[in-house]
Amino acid sequence: MASVNLGSLVQSYSIFNQASRTNSPLPRSFPFNPLKNISSSTPKRRSFTSLPSISSVLTKEDAVMEEDQDPQLPSFDFKSFMVQKGNAVNQALDSAVPLRDPVKIHEAMRYSLLAGGKRVRPILCLAACDLVGGKESMAMPAACALEMIHTMSLVHDDLPCMDNDDLRRGKPTNHKVYGEDIAVLAGDALLAFSFEHIAVSTVGVAPDRIVRAIGELAKSIGTEGLAAGQVVDKSSEGLTDVGLDHLEFIHVHKTAALLEAAVVLGAILGGGRDADVEKLRKFARNIGLLFQVVDDILDVTKSSKELGKTAGKDLVVDKVTYPKLMGINKSKEFAEKLKSDALELLQGFDPEKSTPLIALANYIAYRQN
Repeated sequence: MASVNLGSLVQSYSIFNQASRTNSPLPRSFPFNPLKNISSSTPKRRSFTSLPSISSVLTKEDAVMEEDQDPQLPSFDFKSFMVQKGNAVNQALDSAVPLRDPVKIHEAMRYSLLAGGKRVRPILCLAACDLVGGKESMAMPAACALEMIHTMSLVHDDLPCMDNDDLRRGKPTNHKVYGEDIAVLAGDALLAFSFEHIAVSTVGVAPDRIVRAIGELAKSIGTEGLAAGQVVDKSSEGLTDVGLDHLEFIHVHKTAALLEAAVVLGAILGGGRDADVEKLRKFARNIGLLFQVVDDILDVTKSSKELGKTAGKDLVVDKVTYPKLMGINKSKEFAEKLKSDALELLQGFDPEKSTPLIALANYIAYRQN
């Protein structure tokens, strides 16, 4: 990894200087410099726990959502929404990846895929589909595919050659249970099957929209997405001259790209107009980076028990993070700005149908694990 030319990868890639490319799958600009002095109150704490049964996912979160509810909008029960959508996703995942021959690899796939988790990406996909007038069934295969890919990234991320982690979602990591060889193959199988599942199982959607969705998803995890972020992240460990533009490149590609794809796929498959798809793309870009900024903060402020994974790993391997570069308070201000910018982009959509995305943006901003 040391031979990677990081300079060429992140050249001119800055949240401060570049103009935004609206038709790009990845963000090129966030017009906020977190190192500048801004007046921003410290955000309220919110809480969301793990998800073996989706009803256990929410603790204080639903109460805070009610507290922040816009009085001009219809009442929205965030907890019920997450329970309903999360359980629907879990059932669909269980059906999509049954235990069959070869048993060992399917066991390993199901072990991580059905281990819980907040299902943020598939729920974002379903909410975006609904927002543009689509039915849940139109986006459910894509929602499952997103969770399969996310799970693959976690299985591979935990391997000794990557982050070398022993704990994920409160359980031993896949390679600790099945061995490194099976963990690699289980991740590969989940990745391959994700695309097959969209192509074969999506119904009620025009073929050109399915092809377009598959293209968006592929781009989000290749060398313009997750893979690019991973290679620069690994190559940056221990470096002392990493700046904010470099860090943004890592997080936008490694984390935000798949969250962006989740919203964009839902909008495409739901029949959204091009203008609406692009507006939702920008919304997702902000919450995608927001997700990782919050992740960086939680890594240094929460325990392994609270997170369900090993806390403080970034410090151990000397990874560059937002708190490391700008401190906890400025990182929180940056997160608050990203959330505010995201919510502004939902103006103009149906207020009732946009409420789930507003609630999800708030959750991403204030989650506790």
